[in-house]
Amino acid sequence: MKTPGRLRALLLALVVVSLLWGVIATWTAVQRLSAANQVVAGSGQLSGYAQQLYYSLADADATQANAYLSGIEPASDVERIRGDINQAAIDVQAIGAADSDPVIQADLTTLTTGISAYTGTIGEADAFNRDGLPVGASYLREASGLMRGTLLPAASRVYKSENARLKAGYAQATGFPFLAVAAAVLAGLCAIAVQYRLARRTNRVLNPGLVAATLIGLLSLAWLLGSLASEGSGLLAGQDRGSAPAQALTQADVTALQMRSDESLTLINQDGADDSTEKDFQELWPRLQGQLASAESAGAHSPGHAQARAAVTDANEWYHQHQQVYSANSDGDYTTAVRRATGSSTTSFQSLEAALTNGIKADQATAADSAASGDDALNGLVAGMLVAALLMAATGTWGVYNRLAEYR
Repeated sequence: MKTPGRLRALLLALVVVSLLWGVIATWTAVQRLSAANQVVAGSGQLSGYAQQLYYSLADADATQANAYLSGIEPASDVERIRGDINQAAIDVQAIGAADSDPVIQADLTTLTTGISAYTGTIGEADAFNRDGLPVGASYLREASGLMRGTLLPAASRVYKSENARLKAGYAQATGFPFLAVAAAVLAGLCAIAVQYRLARRTNRVLNPGLVAATLIGLLSLAWLLGSLASEGSGLLAGQDRGSAPAQALTQADVTALQMRSDESLTLINQDGADDSTEKDFQELWPRLQGQLASAESAGAHSPGHAQARAAVTDANEWYHQHQQVYSANSDGDYTTAVRRATGSSTTSFQSLEAALTNGIKADQATAADSAASGDDALNGLVAGMLVAALLMAATGTWGVYNRLAEYR
């Protein structure tokens, strides 16, 4: 092949490789932007809905039991329970509208039906309780059994599924762009090869067009890798310092609420200290300790870390207060047991609940801000990669075309 023919072949190869780089770089940017958006507005939101759903149901059950124990339910507790149930219904609808997974849909159907049944049974319990009829306790036990045997397990499955999806989204949005780097290396080698060929045939060491194409390629690669690194750093910070600690605190919060419900139900049942709900309380205590330790460890660098540490101290104090309730109930002093359960034990539990709730809110805010910051790092990247590829092809073509013109 004569020199002009070789130059045309080199020109074609250079254009093809430049455009290939552009296609792959643009595709990489689109994929990462889509994955980041999914974390921010897709799986991230669904995980938040599921977390809120799980907590709302557990809080409604614990608040209801404690309110029943008080005799005439405090208006603040009634309003809180109503708010929890309404929020749970809203979250079920939100998840159902956004997640078509049949397994998730089945659990949401269970929750929709179960929440309605729970509300009806609680209404019966409250009505009998206001009339001073002890049969209300059996309705409360039935409602609590429905909550803990059906609703909370279903909510837990939804919560775990959405968290798994969020974790997968983080992985997709922070992976290393192997294909883009390979394409950049190929484009660079092609530019060097063309430059070398031209240098040998024209005795000119540097070709301005090819030099420009090479620089554009290097700059676009640096832009791509820098943007992806910034995006990945933001998302990982959101996961490590936000969503992961918040999830750990939520697990501890739900366990604490179940124990709170147990404490109240033990006294409502009036079966003495050997009631099954007291046994459940004691069995859940080691789990709560482990979950609090995990939350403290997971959130070592999170804004909610101080709250996680405070929750450990508050939990120990609440357990101590519960032991006083248990001791009075064991001794047959039911009145003192109820007074302590609705007094000092409630105060200690509220401190624990406040620490957990504030820690969750702080970590969730960090997760949202960091994810949004990572998403913003990709602004303009898709268009930039397209423009860079076209400029590479254009400047490379100009450089080789000038040499071709010399043979006319």
